[in-house]
Amino acid sequence: MGRLTYRSTIGACFAGHVVQAVVNNYAPLLFLTFQREFGIPLEKITVLVSWNFMVQLAVDLISSKAADRIGYRASMVLAHLFAFLGLAAMALLPFLMDPFTALMTAVTLYAIGGGITEVLLSPMVEACPTANKERIMSLLHSFYCWGVVAVILLSSIFFLAFGTVNWRILAIFWAMLPLLNGILFLFVPIAPLLPAGEGSGIGKLVSQRTFRLLFVVMICSGAAEQSMAQWASLFAEEQLGMAKAEGDIAGAMLFAVAMGTVRALYAKFSKRIAIERIMIVSAFTCIAGYLMVSCVADGMIPFIGMIVIGLSVALFWPGTFMIAPRACPKGGTTMFALLALGGDLGCSLGPGAVGAVSAACGDDLAFGLASAILFPLVLAMAIRALKKKKAE
Repeated sequence: MGRLTYRSTIGACFAGHVVQAVVNNYAPLLFLTFQREFGIPLEKITVLVSWNFMVQLAVDLISSKAADRIGYRASMVLAHLFAFLGLAAMALLPFLMDPFTALMTAVTLYAIGGGITEVLLSPMVEACPTANKERIMSLLHSFYCWGVVAVILLSSIFFLAFGTVNWRILAIFWAMLPLLNGILFLFVPIAPLLPAGEGSGIGKLVSQRTFRLLFVVMICSGAAEQSMAQWASLFAEEQLGMAKAEGDIAGAMLFAVAMGTVRALYAKFSKRIAIERIMIVSAFTCIAGYLMVSCVADGMIPFIGMIVIGLSVALFWPGTFMIAPRACPKGGTTMFALLALGGDLGCSLGPGAVGAVSAACGDDLAFGLASAILFPLVLAMAIRALKKKKAE
């Protein structure tokens, strides 16, 4: 273990994003199975998604203080332990107690783990003494996308080969990932983001106009991304006439592949293109993508538009994390936690707004998606304001 270096730390952080992809995406693949096997009404099952988000949101609020007190290492080991326990509980508890209560317990456990990793992975990578941090940050966030692809693809192959009746075995298999990665975090070197006591508190951060602009960018990043991502499956069903299972796979997987590809490519070319510039270009590309999916009634153009959105939103979230340490150099872990909170708020706000507008327009999803152009538009304005303030 003495040979472990900061490259090992970065690798563990990459794997941590795959863990987060597992805890966010495995259970939704089983919703119909839960309904059939345990007799749980679908409306109760969908509560699991909302509860997962609410727990992660609460963890966003408290994890920065906890991490500063007990340290990054202990926090990440606990995060992976919670993720392991949650996935294992999902496989075992429904057969020992009320199934819905068991699933809520499992979601609570792994959502705590997911919330901690969401907050800490980026500052841990930022703290590592490496060159070209923008490249590493972009690669870090690409691993969440590849994790989504792996969860959907490997789980689908498993279900085809062995049947969904064996979903508990696969849950235990996925649980091994956070267990092993948590053990790795016991031994990798970990650097502090800032010396003890130098990080800004919440009050000081919120008082800074630069941070408030970053917070707006994060809200819009989450909203622009999830406004399409959360509706991608239904969109694939309606546009391409796919069955529900096929729509889930095609919509979610293609969107994740598009995002992961751009993040990986930016990691290769990050030295040549300023992140602020590419985020503004991406914002207007995103607007074009939303217009494509909402303004054309049939044909492949709406489907291409969905891919364009996936490509264009890819750098919004990691790009904000790249800008933040330069814009607020004393922000510390608290800054990353609050930005993660803003991103999660946007992830809830965007799909909710699309759904509300669609419902108000006679359940027309095209109108709902058209309303989402507001988010990349505001994001572009906020980035321009950040660039202007930087030039002052």
